[in-house]
Amino acid sequence: MGTFYVWMAALFVLIAFSGFAGTYWLQLPAGTFVGAPLLHLHGILFSAWTLFFLSQTWLAASGQMQHHRAWGVAGVSLATAMVFVGFATAIASMQKDVAAGYAQQARAFAIVPISAAVLFAILVTWAVVTVKRPETHKRLMMLATMSILQAPIGRFFFLAIVGGGPGVRPGSAPAAPVATTIGAGLVVAVLILAVIIYDWRKRGRPHPVYLIGGAAVVIVELIRVPLAESPQWQSIAQALGTFGAYT
Repeated sequence: MGTFYVWMAALFVLIAFSGFAGTYWLQLPAGTFVGAPLLHLHGILFSAWTLFFLSQTWLAASGQMQHHRAWGVAGVSLATAMVFVGFATAIASMQKDVAAGYAQQARAFAIVPISAAVLFAILVTWAVVTVKRPETHKRLMMLATMSILQAPIGRFFFLAIVGGGPGVRPGSAPAAPVATTIGAGLVVAVLILAVIIYDWRKRGRPHPVYLIGGAAVVIVELIRVPLAESPQWQSIAQALGTFGAYT
């Protein structure tokens, strides 16, 4: 795994931590963050993944494949926890807004984190299955990590529109229209395009995984918008909302 992947992984860490800085990391020491304990677990796990991905790319790039493989087992556990906590957080947030009287809006927006968790799970599972094919494996892990960057990137758009302040974060107000996530999705698409171009210049052609997996990430980010308000998704979200209870 070349240094390009290490630099991309470092960029992902920068995006993840700076994206959540104004709505989470800087609010913690100030005591202005208000949210359920589940949100802290969610933030820790997803932030830890970007650091884990950076560590894994560095180990591979420096030829320490034995350590890379050993830590891979921990990565599977971390990814599994992320998916379950991602689902739980999405459902809890939806339940909170439904209880506040924003049922349709809350169920519509729930498609964003829930589809993100499903997509991440599929890409990581695919990567694990192809672990003995390094060229495929590393690209799937790259795409899996890119697929969860829409959330921190979206925080930049949120702060640019709403502005910062004590306790200000997306969850402190009713769920926004799903269309507001398109801007962050386009930034993710640019990142995917960047790795495709790098592949093209390095290999003479882009790897099929980037074309198939990259297209899947972009399609999911775009198709959420029309599906979110559909009766079918509203019914699914309503059913998911019956699991557990918001506290």
